[in-house]
Formats: sequence, C-alpha cells, structure tokens
Amino acid sequence: MLVKQLSIFLENKRGRFTEVAKLLGSENINMTAFTVSENSDFGILRLIVAETDKALNVLRNHKYAVTEADVLCLHCPNQPGALGKVMDYITKAGIFIEYMYAFSEGESAHVIIRPDDLETCVELFEGIGQKLIESNELYKL
Repeated sequence: MLVKQLSIFLENKRGRFTEVAKLLGSENINMTAFTVSENSDFGILRLIVAETDKALNVLRNHKYAVTEADVLCLHCPNQPGALGKVMDYITKAGIFIEYMYAFSEGESAHVIIRPDDLETCVELFEGIGQKLIESNELYKL
C-alpha cells in the first residue's frame, strides 16, 4: 500500500530542476509524479520513480541531498467533490496531512498523500473501501 517517494533539496537557482531531470533521464529513470515547493533559499523536489533505489544512488553519487519517505497514493474519480469526501473522512479521523499533490487523466485522479500517521490512514481507507494505488500499479499509469 505504501509508495516510496524521494525528497531532493535543491538550491533555489535557475536550472537546478533541469539538472535533476536530465540526470535521471540519462540513467533511464522515469519520473512518475513530482511536485516542487520552494522558499527564498531552497526548493524541495518530491519525486516518485519506479526505480527508487537506483534514483537514490544516482542522486547521492552526484552530491544531491536526498531522503526517502513512505506516502500513500489514493485513487478517486476525477469529478467535483470526490476528494472533498475523502478529506472529510481524514479530518474526522484526526489525521493531519503534512502535504499532498495530485495528477489526473481522464476519469481518474491520483492523490499522493503524506499523513502524519500512515498506519491509521491506511486502516481508514480500507475501512471505507477507498482504493489505494500500490507502487507497481502507479508506475504503469
């Protein structure tokens, strides 16, 4: 149920994301999903790839500060109100979402969620019949 995500700390300078994208591409590592957040000094590239261990090694060998974390990938219909309904369950369960990002295609939306309590969040989703995308499914999307 858990998906591995990499967080890469980047200087807030022009071309830093380009360098990472080109580096991973040169190693034949495909980026399945990503988001970039920034402040005045640095950015954080959160990234999901099929070959997490390989990407981790490549990035570290090129002196990038990178960490690995478990996240959840929620599948929901790509329609108004679908995510709000799921978020209502999360809120009522007292689960705090540290961050989230999403991508959609056609009738399906996929939401990457980093809750403060992964285990409780998984149990909640299982209890309400909410589908979680597993790593091997996610990389095929």
